[in-house]
Amino acid sequence: MSLKNVDVAVIGSGPAGMAAAVKAKETGAENVVIIERAEQLGGLLHQCIHNGFGLLYFKEDLTGPEYAHRFIEKLMDSGVKPLLETMVIRVSPDRQITAVSSREGCITFRPKSIVLAMGCRERTRGALNIPGTRPAGIFTAGTAQRLVNIEGFIPGKKVVILGSGDVGMIMARRLTLEGVKVEAVVEILPYVGGLIRNQVQCLHDFNIPLVLEHTVTQIHGEERVEGVTIASVDTKRKP
Repeated sequence: MSLKNVDVAVIGSGPAGMAAAVKAKETGAENVVIIERAEQLGGLLHQCIHNGFGLLYFKEDLTGPEYAHRFIEKLMDSGVKPLLETMVIRVSPDRQITAVSSREGCITFRPKSIVLAMGCRERTRGALNIPGTRPAGIFTAGTAQRLVNIEGFIPGKKVVILGSGDVGMIMARRLTLEGVKVEAVVEILPYVGGLIRNQVQCLHDFNIPLVLEHTVTQIHGEERVEGVTIASVDTKRKP
């Protein structure tokens, strides 16, 4: 097991992690490491092939991969040390980080400061407590995005999207461009969860129905999903 003393350790190399690491260097931290479990820096930016990134930071309209490339160059030029394919397995109360790497084995970091930038997890069908069978063909928006944009697979010919966050609306447009029939984007709230810009550019411009104050109450199908039942919700968001 190796021991490394660093000034700042950033866990996660998505846009927030890279920005934090670069800013740490710019404000005087000498030894900054960024720890990433994947094979490349950038996080989910690589599967976000739509534009709209970099408007504030770079004053340009970039795609996700373009934005990632720009920030990776900035990060490398600043002297931040990236550790790829390295998984953090523990952060102790006294701020020691234990990580495992395919190249270096078990590593312990003793940073003066830790930045947690691991992103978030999408809620699965089980977490949403939707009753019904458990057929194939149900994906989170992020998984569907990776399948289409990275792996080159289409999840289905007809799709209902539950939730009108930015990724959901962007995927409604992306799937439509690939020839998929998006039957509706269903939102439990009385307003969209994402940016109005995405509502206009992704739903309105492509004539994709938006059903507000509704949710999915039943999933139908045996081996593969065959349909869903939706219902309106009350003021407590209950069907």
